Amino acid sequence: MYFRALAADFDGTLSEGGKINPSTWNALRRLQATGRKMILVTGRSIDNLVQAVPRLEAFDRIVAENGAVLYCPAERKTVLLSAGLPGSLVQKLSRRKVEPLWLGKIIVATRAENTGAVLDAIQELSLEAKIATNNGTIMVLLAGVNKATGLAVALDDLDIAPEAVVSVGDGENDINLFQFTGCGVAVANANAVVKAKADDITDHRVGAGVSELIDRITMAEMIQVRRCQAASRVLGA
Repeated sequence: MYFRALAADFDGTLSEGGKINPSTWNALRRLQATGRKMILVTGRSIDNLVQAVPRLEAFDRIVAENGAVLYCPAERKTVLLSAGLPGSLVQKLSRRKVEPLWLGKIIVATRAENTGAVLDAIQELSLEAKIATNNGTIMVLLAGVNKATGLAVALDDLDIAPEAVVSVGDGENDINLFQFTGCGVAVANANAVVKAKADDITDHRVGAGVSELIDRITMAEMIQVRRCQAASRVLGA
């Protein structure tokens, strides 16, 4: 299978502590030099990414807010892929002293320890909303919105089939990506639940794991994914 794009999570995958290592940037450039597309798929907001990532234009598309926002860096164009949550939810959470509260254009996020209070507020407001978990944080979105739905819009924009995409991540909210794309890869630092859902697991953690994956692709190795009952564990282009 020739993979035409890499869809990568940000925190805990491309970056550690919110920073992308120079060696990881070099690997991304190697991938892009082959003509493949790079798509960042993250729970962060675009405003937050602008502060954290100095080279957003390196990515062909960015799926932000866990699938609720699509951003095209070349055009600096933002498209909302979901309706927003009502202000009454934020008000109710604030009254309950749920802290911290991170607000994007669409999503509301907080720490996982506040899950009970958030679920109570959703139920009281009779919202058709759901919670996405990611390594100690939770994000509230309207039902049916996730990283895979956002990536689907990005891929349609780029005219790339999901089967021609390798996805890589470390969190529970990346499992949708693994199931949607041709091959889902967990970095070595992912938890056991995420690894169990992946088609492959890198030997290295975080950015080094992504670099390892990119080397496999660009070196024209072949992965035989478990979903096809393959026996080999190498990845290719």
